[in-house]
Amino acid sequence: MLMVNNPQMIDLQKLTEANFTAKTGIKVNYTVLPEGDMRDKASLEFKNQSGQYDVATLSNFEIPIYAGNDWMADLTEYAKNDAGFNQADIFPAFTNSLTVDGKLYGEPFYGESSFLMYRKDVLQSKGITLKDTPTWDEVADAAAKVDGAQPGMKGICLRGKPGWGDFGAPLTTVINTFGGTWWDKDWNAQVTAQPFKDAVNFYVNLVKQHGEVSPDQASFPECLNALQQGKVAMWYDATSAAGSLEASDSPVKGKIGYVQAPVKETKASGWLYAWSWAIEKASKNQDAAWQFISWASSSAYENEVGTQLDWARVPAGKRTSLYSNPKYTAAAEAFAPATLTALKNADPTNPGTQPRPTVGIQFVDIPEFTDFGNKVTGTLAANVLAGNGSVDDWANDTQSQAQAIGDTYK
Repeated sequence: MLMVNNPQMIDLQKLTEANFTAKTGIKVNYTVLPEGDMRDKASLEFKNQSGQYDVATLSNFEIPIYAGNDWMADLTEYAKNDAGFNQADIFPAFTNSLTVDGKLYGEPFYGESSFLMYRKDVLQSKGITLKDTPTWDEVADAAAKVDGAQPGMKGICLRGKPGWGDFGAPLTTVINTFGGTWWDKDWNAQVTAQPFKDAVNFYVNLVKQHGEVSPDQASFPECLNALQQGKVAMWYDATSAAGSLEASDSPVKGKIGYVQAPVKETKASGWLYAWSWAIEKASKNQDAAWQFISWASSSAYENEVGTQLDWARVPAGKRTSLYSNPKYTAAAEAFAPATLTALKNADPTNPGTQPRPTVGIQFVDIPEFTDFGNKVTGTLAANVLAGNGSVDDWANDTQSQAQAIGDTYK
């Protein structure tokens, strides 16, 4: 098993021996890595079909691409013949996004959109009230007012760690709602267009002026820790973070408010994402791998997390039934409604103000976006975010790289 090091996956490790291996006899060996490292290893593993890993955590970005390259096992019959799994209970948006040419290639472990999380007590102390869907200008104003509200506290945490799925994910949602896009519907690069540059300038300046310490090292785990430890007052990121913030052992349990992803020119801007299980086609243990997936993505596993750990920590956002479970809805009362609203409003086909050449909210679903996104967010972090360059210079260099990719699709 090749897996990202998010909190939900760490819980899974804790529960595997007693709840899966003891019942099935199947031993699970985990390799757990930070997001960028895991993605790089998964890409090489599935491309080379070495069979070193049976299962990996992939997403609705990689799975359609990998399926098109014939790198993954078809899960359609497994899901169809596993009556206890209940595929119909999985949110259709995720089943659809993990299906290619009528064949199912992934099962979500948890689904997420994005929203803004904030310390209610800190904002209240400054007389700040956020709307259910705030604007980015309102959020920036709030960040300035709460910066330093408590010793060592900054206004907001936004990812700045290089990577298309790290820095690139929240940044792209800001670009969308500012009216920008990486490419227009005809694959013309739009990086030097004013709305795009305005969005990047806004994001970078907000982080530099009121953001976390060492932003180029900050991804999901770092921002989660910063909000839990009182180092920041706000955080814009994945809805899946709320379970950790509201867990019984969280120092900020009950102190966090949740509102929709901030907007500017659009009505919504939250992303749509599912960390999902996929089986490498070269795996010699596909039946056992499906048994693991069937357990890890099941409603039974959700119940095991709730009863053995904490209902707030359940890997949510993928099954309809969870949101009618009174134990979960009680534990997740603070954030479940906002999560469902965000998931409902996410539109991968139309995330901005103009038509797109392909689907994706926080990414552009083409194979080239991985290397391209990693490279250009790396230079953005190393140069502009660090104060060593301008957005205009970065945009001019990135425009030519983006256009070279766009030209191959025209």
